[in-house]
Amino acid sequence: MRRMGWVVTAAAMAVVVMGGARIMGAGSEHDSDERGRWKPCSVATLRGDYGGQIQGTRPAPGGLTESVIGVVLRTYDGQGNFTQVDNVKGSITGTVADRSGFGTYAVNPDCTASTRFQPGPGALVEERTVIVDNGREIRTAVMAPAGAMISGSSQRIHTR
Repeated sequence: MRRMGWVVTAAAMAVVVMGGARIMGAGSEHDSDERGRWKPCSVATLRGDYGGQIQGTRPAPGGLTESVIGVVLRTYDGQGNFTQVDNVKGSITGTVADRSGFGTYAVNPDCTASTRFQPGPGALVEERTVIVDNGREIRTAVMAPAGAMISGSSQRIHTR
């Protein structure tokens, strides 16, 4: 009787674990096409408008470090170029509203990517990116300049 109870408990646990894995995204269509096969990424994976949020720290005048937050509207052309408008607030430097910029991006088949962004004359920001959910979401981390510790997340904006 005890042995049967243990078997039933083990079977129930397996069902719960497998169901939980499915709920958490394992085995879902993320990073696959309609037929369930893995779909490699390319520059065309990123096309259209993405709304994002950033947060972290960066160097400030006087050798200080400041906290920074912001929102970004970035438009990828599907060919390796993008434009953006951002609104960023630093805890020391204050707000820079509606700053426009441009850059380039490269995408690897494994859905990792890199961007080079020019927010103004002489400035360069390099990011490393992971493309999630067939291009519907992007996660980024700033790699340069060295003192910047900023990460962000963006989602594709669906138009009607």
